[in-house]
Amino acid sequence: MSPAPRACRSDLEGSHEALEPTRDSVQLGRAAARPGRTGGRRARGEPSGIPEAARAGREIIGGGSKERCDVAQTWGGRFREGTDDALVRINDSLPFDRRLIRHDIRGSVAHAHMLGRTGILEASEAEALIEGLEALLVEVDAGREIEGAEDVHSWVEAELTRRLGPVGGKLHTARSRNDQVATDLRLFLRDEIGAVLEDVRFLARTLVERAGEHIDVILPSYTHLQRAQPVLLAHHWLAYVEMLARDEGRLRDALDRMDECPLGAGAATGTGFPVDREGTARDLGFSRVARNSLDAVASRDFVLETLSALAILTTNLSRLADELVLWSTTEFSFVRLSDAVTTGSSIMPQKRNPDGAELVRAKAARVSGHLTAMLGVMKGLPLAYDKDLQEDKEGLFDALDTTRDSLAILERCIAGLEADTVRMAQACRGGFLLATELADALTRTGMPFREAHEVVGRAVLVAEERGVDLPDLSLDALREICPEIDESVAASLDVRAAIAARDHVGGTAPERVREEIEAWTARLA
Repeated sequence: MSPAPRACRSDLEGSHEALEPTRDSVQLGRAAARPGRTGGRRARGEPSGIPEAARAGREIIGGGSKERCDVAQTWGGRFREGTDDALVRINDSLPFDRRLIRHDIRGSVAHAHMLGRTGILEASEAEALIEGLEALLVEVDAGREIEGAEDVHSWVEAELTRRLGPVGGKLHTARSRNDQVATDLRLFLRDEIGAVLEDVRFLARTLVERAGEHIDVILPSYTHLQRAQPVLLAHHWLAYVEMLARDEGRLRDALDRMDECPLGAGAATGTGFPVDREGTARDLGFSRVARNSLDAVASRDFVLETLSALAILTTNLSRLADELVLWSTTEFSFVRLSDAVTTGSSIMPQKRNPDGAELVRAKAARVSGHLTAMLGVMKGLPLAYDKDLQEDKEGLFDALDTTRDSLAILERCIAGLEADTVRMAQACRGGFLLATELADALTRTGMPFREAHEVVGRAVLVAEERGVDLPDLSLDALREICPEIDESVAASLDVRAAIAARDHVGGTAPERVREEIEAWTARLA
C-alpha cells in the first residue's frame, strides 16, 4: 500500500493578469503561473522559519525524518533528515506546474480506468479513484486553491488519499511521475497550441479583411528601409498572412510529432504490471504510444519544437509590429493606431506612443530566450529522466502566454488602424520608385538590361541634381541621356502602370491580389 502524501506549505500563491478576460485565468491557469515569493534568502546557519512546534512533530511518509515538513510529497522512506529549505525553494514545482492540474486529473482518470480494466486493481477500487478524481476536477473548475504539495501530482494523490483513505495511494500503481508529467505536458500542449492556432487564424483573417479594404491603396515598398518600388497595401498585408500560414504549419507539425502517449513507460524501463498502453492512449486521444520507454520519459524535443515554432512566430510578429511603429511616426504618417493600443507620456501631453506594437516587437526576444534556455537544459543531458527537465515548464508557459498576448495586440492594431492613403500616395512621388520601370521599358526595346540599368542610373542622377523625380523629367531631357527613350518608354513612368505590370502569380497587380484575397478568405473561413 502506498503511504499517504504529506500536507504542504501555503506560501505558493501569486497572480498574473491575462490580456483577455475570457481566457482561463483561475488559480490553475495563468493566474497561478507566477507566484510571489515572501521573504529573502536566509544566511547559512539561520533558522529555516518553520515553527518549532511544527518541526518537533515532523513526519515524513514512509519513515525517515521525524520532523514535520508540511509539504505533500510522494517519497521519503529512505531519508533520515528533512530537505534543506534552499532545495525546497528550487525543487517544489507546484507554483507553476499546478497549471497542468486538469490534464493531470484527466491522465489519472484514464490510468485508473486502465488499472481496473486490466485487473491490476479491483473494479471497485478503480471506480472509487475515478469518482474521486472527477469530484476533485469539479472543485478545481469551481476555483479550488491548489497549494500544499511538492508538485501537482503529489497534490492530486494527497487529496485522493485524504478523501478515500489507502485506496488513494493505489492510483500511482504502474506509473511514475516521469511518464505522468510527460503525458500531462503533451495533453496541455495539445490544448494550448490549439488556442494559439485559433489566435493565428484570427489575426490572419483580420489582415485579409484589411487587404480587401485597401486593394486600391498604393505605397512604397522598401528594401534596406529605402523606398524601392510601388506596391499595393493589400499585397503588403497579405505578405504577413503567408508568414502566419507557415507558422500555423510549424505548430501543426509539432502537434503531430507529440501525438504519442508516454504512460506505461514508468520511471525509465517500463513496468512489471500488465498495463494496456494502447487502451490508455486511445482514452486520452493519442494516435499512438511512445515506442521506447527511455525516450518517452527523457525527451523534450516536443517542447523544443513548440518553443521553436513560437519563437519564429513571434519573430514574424515583431516585423509587423516594427512596421506599425515606423508607419505611425510623424516622419512616415502612413497609419494612425487606435487609442486602445497606444499610451501617453507622463511629461509630454502630445504623445501617442505605439506601446502595444513596441512591446510585441520586444517580446519576440523573450520567447527566443526561452527556446535558447531549453536548448541549454537539454544539451548533453544523459538518459533517462533528470530533474533538469523540471525546467521545461516555466519558460514554455510564459512563451505560450506571451505569444497569445502578442497575437491579440497585433490583431487589435490592424483592426483599428486608419491608413493615410494620401500620405502613402505622396510618398510614391519621391525616392525614384519608377527607376526599375524605366529600365524594364528600355530592355523591352532590345537593350541589354545591364546597359539599361546604367542609363537609368544616369537619369536618376540628373533628376536628383534638378531636385525632381523621374516622371518630372521632360521627354527631351530623357532623350539627352538616352536617344532610345521615346514616348512609349517614357509612358512607363506611371505608378499605377507599374503596379499593373506585375501581373503574375505572387505579383502586386490588382487582379492577382484580389485572387489571393478570395483564396485566403475561403481558406480561413
